[in-house]
Amino acid sequence: MEKKQFQAESKRLLEMMINSIYTKKEVFLRELISNASDAIDKIYYKALTDDALTFDKDNYYIRIIPNKDNRTLTVIDTGIGMTKEELESNLGTIAKSGSLAFKKENEIKDGYDIIGQFGVGFYAAFMVADVVTVTSRALGSEQAFKWESRGADGYTIEPAEKGDVGTEIVLTLKENTEDESYDEFLDEWRLKEIIKKYSDFIRYPIKMEVTHSKPKDDDNGEYVDYKEEETINSMVPIWKKNKSELTDEDYINFYNEKRYGFDKPLKHIHIRVDGTVRYNAILYIPERAPYDFYTPDYEKGLELYSNGVLIMNKCADLLPDYFSFVKGMVDSEDLSLNISREMLQHDRQLKVIAKNIKSKIKRELENLLKNDRENYEKFYEAFGRQLKFGVYSDFGANKEVLQDLLLFYSSKEKKLVTLAEYVDRMPEGQKYIYYATGDSIERIDKLPQTELVADKGYEILYFTDDVDEFAIKMLLKYKEKEFKSVSDSDLGIDGGENEKETEAEEKEYQELFDYMAGVLDGKIKKVKASKRLKTHPVCLSTEGEITIEMEKVLNAMPNPNGQKVTAEKVLEINTHHDVFKSLQDAFNIDKEKLKLYTKLLYNQALLIEGLPIEDPVAFTNDICKVMV
Repeated sequence: MEKKQFQAESKRLLEMMINSIYTKKEVFLRELISNASDAIDKIYYKALTDDALTFDKDNYYIRIIPNKDNRTLTVIDTGIGMTKEELESNLGTIAKSGSLAFKKENEIKDGYDIIGQFGVGFYAAFMVADVVTVTSRALGSEQAFKWESRGADGYTIEPAEKGDVGTEIVLTLKENTEDESYDEFLDEWRLKEIIKKYSDFIRYPIKMEVTHSKPKDDDNGEYVDYKEEETINSMVPIWKKNKSELTDEDYINFYNEKRYGFDKPLKHIHIRVDGTVRYNAILYIPERAPYDFYTPDYEKGLELYSNGVLIMNKCADLLPDYFSFVKGMVDSEDLSLNISREMLQHDRQLKVIAKNIKSKIKRELENLLKNDRENYEKFYEAFGRQLKFGVYSDFGANKEVLQDLLLFYSSKEKKLVTLAEYVDRMPEGQKYIYYATGDSIERIDKLPQTELVADKGYEILYFTDDVDEFAIKMLLKYKEKEFKSVSDSDLGIDGGENEKETEAEEKEYQELFDYMAGVLDGKIKKVKASKRLKTHPVCLSTEGEITIEMEKVLNAMPNPNGQKVTAEKVLEINTHHDVFKSLQDAFNIDKEKLKLYTKLLYNQALLIEGLPIEDPVAFTNDICKVMV
């Protein structure tokens, strides 16, 4: 029997297919099952226009048969089959797609799509098989033919016997090596896993004998194994069903089956679009963040299907980073796939789908915030940090999308509030949205810097996440109201007579303040009389764009240059506090004591801010000097 050679281009393509086009060997089964599904589809399409043909779906299926003894894996379909000419044309010329030709010849509309339009998927079998044998009998023919190949060296075609129309593909698996075990593709559990992963929603049943156990008749506690044919795939994907047919429980079950998370999703979004780009999607907003969500190891993305066949496990291009917590899948017939069906061309269709999905997620979160505040706050506890990173990243490009989704703890409400809620209840005359930063709500509550703002009756937003202030700096303003830290040197509050008094005191005590600033030797920008302090003796404020909290965050990050970021600190003294009298006395009588008091007050201010003291031993010695 004459062995025929692949065309030179086909031979090179086959070698490339085996070695580089597919990243995972397991996808060979996805490709063979997809081709089998196409073969059944072709009979179905012919039956639509040929009255002599009837299509009873119960008679059409795909069967998988592993044989461990012979080390063969067989894939059988009851599809349209191939003639000798079609075997030679479709299998002898790699990248000649019988599916694509059939679609064009029969003028099949896009609504009835066929999966295998590249003509290369079949050859993925050579990644796992030394020999591939295809026996096929075409619809309307009594004669079957056998095509066989060992790979790049060529193929043979000869007549064969086959009782039914359809195709049988037998893979004789490669021998195991130290690096690869091909026996896994004969294991029932592994085959079921691959089918469920890639081909769960193929339209026709994928059948396989599965081993079960049952008690022996003598009831002595022993079990005996038996085999029973089962349909492995689900066939009808949930996203193809009408929403009216589905319950919340159906969506939750799908979430659990796909292992999107071990929690119960807070919300699901079922999308069906029939426009210029057609797609179905089911998206989930999880209740809890995965353990690795805020680490570099976390991989975002949605499952991507084309006609029910899994193309990508994590398609990152479908989600913006700030919505990376969303789980789910997208299925489209209109995607431009590359040759391996593993990756997408970055085309217009994908961008249209991603843009639409982004809008749907935002709208759903807004609805959750408006209509189910309790669950939104639960979501925000898990993923609010990601939204704030989204505001900060890309130089604030996404702030308009995200600003109305942000929540911050309110000094007045004692709960989380939106920026809109804050602004809507601002009293007349309040110029700024005030905020305070700290490690916790409890610590912020005790900050001396909040005294004047609170005394005016103004609400303060508490920032406890390290990203909060960076995000707000990127926002700049909300509804034309600028943000202002309570630690800012200028709070923008008219103090009336008290302010004039403070300014007079500043001039009166300037010599004292200058001396104190000299004692601190460049650690602060200046010392001044405080307008904000009521009961506390001292605090730090800042000038410039870098605040104390930002200094802490930035210096905690790795810095290869070793340079420290420093805020321009101002030491503010409460001139109405008893401590100030001691400062005055020391200035007039005992400058050494003034130096001691100055260092103590500065270190006290550092501790209030949660900043480290440069020399703890010197600080404790200074305290002891005051005690003796």
